[in-house]
Amino acid sequence: MPDRAHLSFALSLHDAVAPDRTRNAVWSPYSVASALGMVAHAARGETRRELDALLGAGNADLLRDSDVGTVGDDAEFAVANTLWAWDALPLEDGFLAELARWPGGQVRSAPFADDPEGARKLINADVADTTRGLIPDLLPPGAVKSDTVASLVNALYLKCAWNEEFPVHDTTPRPFRGAGEVETMRLEATLRHGTAPGWEAVAIPAHGGVEAVVLLPDDVLGDLAGVPAALESLERHRIELFLPKLALTVPTTLGAPLREVGVRTLFTRDADLTGLSPDPRLYVDEVLHEAVLRLDEQGFEGAAATAVMMRLTSIVEHPPARTVRVDRPHLLLVRHERTGAIYFLAQVVAP
Repeated sequence: MPDRAHLSFALSLHDAVAPDRTRNAVWSPYSVASALGMVAHAARGETRRELDALLGAGNADLLRDSDVGTVGDDAEFAVANTLWAWDALPLEDGFLAELARWPGGQVRSAPFADDPEGARKLINADVADTTRGLIPDLLPPGAVKSDTVASLVNALYLKCAWNEEFPVHDTTPRPFRGAGEVETMRLEATLRHGTAPGWEAVAIPAHGGVEAVVLLPDDVLGDLAGVPAALESLERHRIELFLPKLALTVPTTLGAPLREVGVRTLFTRDADLTGLSPDPRLYVDEVLHEAVLRLDEQGFEGAAATAVMMRLTSIVEHPPARTVRVDRPHLLLVRHERTGAIYFLAQVVAP
């Protein structure tokens, strides 16, 4: 059964990340929840309570249970959860033990104080390696400051083939509201389909127990309150689906959106991260995120990375198919079918 707390986290943060429904957006709830989940294990007091309220109970178990693994050439999943730390920063053994339990969990040294630019390049190179080169520069110039002492980084790569490919010969330019004509694929198959007031949903299965779920509003993209009901209504039907090809890359700073949804103490001098280090001066400066998502006839490929930057103060006969034309702005989830872990959440306004 998909996790409702994780969906609530994703939708509430999406409202803060992409309040302008007329612009493309893509981010990874899985990556952000991983990075913030690691921070939560380092946090104490009000800092921890605010993070737990956003992420919900069972966040770490959900993420651990959503490992796709590698299924031949049809599904590939890679994840790294890394604490990059200045050599002079004392670290708590309990946090390091917890980090080791996370997928790809490890601690590595970075020369934050002596060579900030070298530390930035080191972290970026590691993220690029995990994301198969899709995210080469997560940390922009200036992201590592003179008093940066640590960074918790999640990097994610996911590539899955559809269970049933879209026929290439059926792809053709078709109208898309507000964007003229866009390359649109067509598939007739038995898919899970559902409706709720204001929304229509179609789930497209892929290898590795992953699915892409198109969430199509009746009219314009707006309030997301009906999304959970649409997801819960999914049932198998014969569907003729018209779906645009997609290629999105969006960098995002998450500090302001996280404050908007209630994670505030973490970014102040009152932050308590003594679960990671006994140094009481540690606080979070910014949370940097980037996501890439591509869909075509064969399947989809996506990558995401999140960095929490820490500083010191200082052909068969079938009944008639339902036709679903994804010809207007919509949401797209890529999620683990069983647990509901959302690897990617895209707001598609101009494919």
